[in-house]
Amino acid sequence: MSGNSIYFISDIHFGMKSRSDESFREKLLVEFLSSIEADTKKIFIVGDLFDCWLEYREVVPKGNYRFFTKLSDLINNQIEINYLAGNHDFWRGNYFEDEFGIKVEPEPVSFNEDGKSFFIHHGDGLAYNDKGYLILKKILRNKFNQFLYSLIHPDIGIKLARSTSSSSRVHTDKKDYSTKDGLKDFAIKKIDEGYNYVLMGHRHKPFKLLHNGGMYINLGDWVNNFTYAKYSNKKLELYRYYDIKKREVVNEII
Repeated sequence: MSGNSIYFISDIHFGMKSRSDESFREKLLVEFLSSIEADTKKIFIVGDLFDCWLEYREVVPKGNYRFFTKLSDLINNQIEINYLAGNHDFWRGNYFEDEFGIKVEPEPVSFNEDGKSFFIHHGDGLAYNDKGYLILKKILRNKFNQFLYSLIHPDIGIKLARSTSSSSRVHTDKKDYSTKDGLKDFAIKKIDEGYNYVLMGHRHKPFKLLHNGGMYINLGDWVNNFTYAKYSNKKLELYRYYDIKKREVVNEII
């Protein structure tokens, strides 16, 4: 039996660090998912679950067995999993739908809960002066281009894609999110349109803003911040699960 709460996480970026770090982060995420299992009815993965997800017809990137097992357990316990494609895991086939029954959403999603309206967007392409990425996004998501790339041997194709993902992260990290934050400004517009809650990722910096009776939350990441949002009892909060400086689970509101 599932619970009543809705959880939101983003930017796990499996595959971006050393093997020991990946093992630790996977273990921590699995422990977190186990801890919320009895309380949860929906989980939103708001993009960039992987640092690079390149799916061939008969081949997918290896690793993350414990996470996939936990994902299967959650679904078997009637917990709804919603997965939005980010800028690092946009190239996907039918693996998640065939194996887990999870449809990967290529576009932002919205839904209503308790009379409240939610708008969920990974956040990519919303930064100011980011036309180059928007052009690249159209090229990389083109089915014909993906078919041509699929002719490359998986060992070579995945290695090249991981290199590109690393370059994309460097580009994102250099974005100016200070005085002109395109994600925040976009969220404010959505709230002014009537949405009660807007949630995004992509920035890797947890952030909460109250505006015009609504709320914008940037979910941060599970690389350095280990943050998530929880909607329960008609209230949305931003949490930190693990404190990287203290090296301990804190699970506290921030």
